[in-house]
Amino acid sequence: MGKKSKFAFDPKVFLATVDGGRTASDYRKDEVIFLQGAPADAVFYIQKGKVKVAVTSEQGKEAVVAILDAGSFFGEGCLIGQPLRLARATALIDSCVMRVAKAEMVRVLHAEPTFGEMFTAYLLTRNSRIEGDLVDQLFNSSEKRLARTLLLLANFGKEGGPEPVPTKISQETLAEMVGTTRSRVSQFMNKFRKLGFIDYNGHLEVHSSLLSVILHD
Repeated sequence: MGKKSKFAFDPKVFLATVDGGRTASDYRKDEVIFLQGAPADAVFYIQKGKVKVAVTSEQGKEAVVAILDAGSFFGEGCLIGQPLRLARATALIDSCVMRVAKAEMVRVLHAEPTFGEMFTAYLLTRNSRIEGDLVDQLFNSSEKRLARTLLLLANFGKEGGPEPVPTKISQETLAEMVGTTRSRVSQFMNKFRKLGFIDYNGHLEVHSSLLSVILHD
């Protein structure tokens, strides 16, 4: 029998270590990580910060696809043969992002079952959220969609309940995420603040009571 490796593979260590096929880069707020239409040749992992993924139409209209937190992967389309990026990725705040070359990503997915399980679990969780976003767009009012977006940005449902949103997200960005106009977002945000669902105090604080907007018919 062959000797087992002295050290078990740790996905967190792998994603925190610069080595063959892995490079870490710091991005300032609003700095582009990759452009729409650029070659898709690597998968990215957010070590710290937040990343906005957005698509721009031929007419120049932008739609926000996702706001991703630390611990998120993006750019995985290259693993299924996607030759070019379908969206643009931008640092929403100062961030550190690990780039894993496609060949290295494929290698570790095949060689290390624990990493494959973690990556698959992440994709399934994110796809479930995307399905929820689609249902939200199809059936809910823009006011409910904004409430849900704010709760997600504040990590509602995770341990500890809602937290202050750790960046100044513009009303334009919120409007793109919700699929409505900036003026409507401004109207709803003022309403939420008057009702005590949110607070502005140098940063945006979201309270659990905002959930009542989603639950109310």
